[in-house]
Amino acid sequence: MSTQTEHEKVRGWLTGRLPGDWFEGETELSIDRDEILIVGRIPAPEQSNDVSAAERSAAEEGRIKQFREDTRERRIEIARELEHAARRKVAWGVRCGDTRTVFTSLSAPVMTRLRQPERQVLDTLVDAGVARSRSDALSWCVKLVAQHSETWLADLRTAMTKVEEVRKAGPDTQQD
Repeated sequence: MSTQTEHEKVRGWLTGRLPGDWFEGETELSIDRDEILIVGRIPAPEQSNDVSAAERSAAEEGRIKQFREDTRERRIEIARELEHAARRKVAWGVRCGDTRTVFTSLSAPVMTRLRQPERQVLDTLVDAGVARSRSDALSWCVKLVAQHSETWLADLRTAMTKVEEVRKAGPDTQQD
């Protein structure tokens, strides 16, 4: 699992490196041991309020496709730089209106192929000592059936963040 410091460093690097006219507002940033996922919001096409949901969705998909094609070379260049610096694969995505599309995303073998959100669940359990390995964590998750997973995992991540803060303040750390 990525630490808060790693997340802040990547966010800062992206703030300095991403072209200012690409995205509206702050980018969504998701990091695990294998991958960094960057999702930015782009402006939705201007349409009247009386268009159908299908027409609105098609327009958003068209805008996303245009953005993907127009920025391909720069995104590849930025991803290569970040992959080298962070030693993780980089994936891109875009949110336009109500449509969210991830262009490419790493699928890592963990008994089965899992996308980043599923790997983050397994890594949290391993990092917290609940499971010995990703394989063990996957078995544990299947038994849990995700009934309370979101609340429980959020609480666990909060507790782990607090532990990280306490470690940083320990006697063996360098004080500025």
